[in-house]
Amino acid sequence: MIRAATPADVPLVHAMIRDLAEYEKALEEVRVTEEQLREALFGERAAAFAHVAEDERGEVVGFALWFLNFSTWRGVHGIYLEDLYVRPEARGGGYGKALLRELARICVERGYERLEWSVLDWNTSSINFYKALGARPQDEWTVYRLTDGALAELGRD
Repeated sequence: MIRAATPADVPLVHAMIRDLAEYEKALEEVRVTEEQLREALFGERAAAFAHVAEDERGEVVGFALWFLNFSTWRGVHGIYLEDLYVRPEARGGGYGKALLRELARICVERGYERLEWSVLDWNTSSINFYKALGARPQDEWTVYRLTDGALAELGRD
């Protein structure tokens, strides 16, 4: 079952974010606290959304965390999938596909024209999974990011 996350899911989602970061060999980069996550998803100025996947026992086994983006060329919003994670013991059970299906359904229902995300180039199992769903890599684009000191330096007056 796929459902919108609730505030009660925050500790589980937080734990799975840490699990995902460990899988991506970047656990030391995770700074988010449960309080920050709760505020981002359910606070007064919430700008992120999450869905969770439950197994047949009602246990949360995966999540998708996303936010809206906007295409200036198409003139409509889309969904940017920040994280998709299914616990290792639940993989192969259709939960990842079900989470993506729900986000695609939201796109169609709301008239959004894109569902996009990034994947690490070494994560071949995920790449193959996404390609099997019909997703195509955007090889002509390179992602750039400013963080930490470089962001602070550029943002100074």
